[in-house]
Amino acid sequence: MKNEIQARAREWLPRFEEISEYLFSHPELGGQEEKACQYLTSFLEKNGFRIEYPYGSQSTAFRAEFGHGNPVVAFLAEYDALPGYGEAHDQIAHACGHNWIAASSVGAAIVLSSFLSQEDVKIVVIGTPAEESIGGKCVLVQEGAFRDVDAVFQMHLAARTVLMPKIQAMDSIEFEFFGKASHAALAPEEGINALDAVISLFNGLNQMRAQLSKEDSIMGIITNGGSACNIIPEYASCQFYVRSCSRKRVDALVKRMISLADGASLMTGAKMSYRFFEQSFDSLVADRTLSQYMKENLELLGVHEFQEMEEWGGSSDIGNVSQVVPCAYVELDTGAVPSVFAHEEAFLDLVHGPKAQKSLYIAICAMAMSAWDFLNKK
Repeated sequence: MKNEIQARAREWLPRFEEISEYLFSHPELGGQEEKACQYLTSFLEKNGFRIEYPYGSQSTAFRAEFGHGNPVVAFLAEYDALPGYGEAHDQIAHACGHNWIAASSVGAAIVLSSFLSQEDVKIVVIGTPAEESIGGKCVLVQEGAFRDVDAVFQMHLAARTVLMPKIQAMDSIEFEFFGKASHAALAPEEGINALDAVISLFNGLNQMRAQLSKEDSIMGIITNGGSACNIIPEYASCQFYVRSCSRKRVDALVKRMISLADGASLMTGAKMSYRFFEQSFDSLVADRTLSQYMKENLELLGVHEFQEMEEWGGSSDIGNVSQVVPCAYVELDTGAVPSVFAHEEAFLDLVHGPKAQKSLYIAICAMAMSAWDFLNKK
């Protein structure tokens, strides 16, 4: 059967490459992926999948199903792009390869469905928007999209092949400080400097970093620092990504950050408020059985070099999915020498066209074959 899966994937590969190329040529930001959704759902419907679009509360999420049986296997499609590319840094582009992710997940689902009857199993493709921003999978988890799913598969292009990436939990927190405006030279004593509170928060964080572990990461920017040099800022704000190896650890770090902000408020007299401006991401819990299936099938496909991630790094909403359903999430080496990392402009050349043909084929086969192993309980 695995030889047949590979033959079918090879035969249909040009069709799946068309998916990747279309999405690459029509990049859309998270929450705005209307063209991507319409293209993908139309493609899946033509190949025998029932479509629910939009799916849940997100206008650019979808669910496509083949079959009516059990167990239920899901492949996750991402399709949002990133801003800030091109010579003027004003272009949207798939520098994380979500066009490739969508093509590989849809391809694996369609190839696998071609060997099964409607009564054998249920194969699902879930379209998950805005991974790069709000985290669409977090919303889908909250809304119960995975309650009937028994196994999830997804792959991502990367600078190396990793079976179980160390993906961090993360919170996105914004602090706002409210002071009192005054002329900075004529009446500074009348003002309350909100920017001083932000700077105090950053200084406190720099002191706190001396006690952080290697698994922790807190990075921030000032999003508003005032309007003019001769006016004491009455409003200032800043945003932070707080990451660590577990939700428990992130919660503890956020609690310390809020204490620092309270201290900055006390020192300066500026009032403080905070909010979480994106979804909370959880760490990845890769299922060892599904990951072993992926390893064995990748080896059958000629992939033999697997690397272990020594340090935690990066966050994704796939972590939230892995908390509620067994999940195989594998990073696949692009083959570029020297290595090129996601979000770099050079990564754009590796996620579509001839340089992505081999990796797309491998991903489609590996996921379809591993799902087959799961369905047959190897």
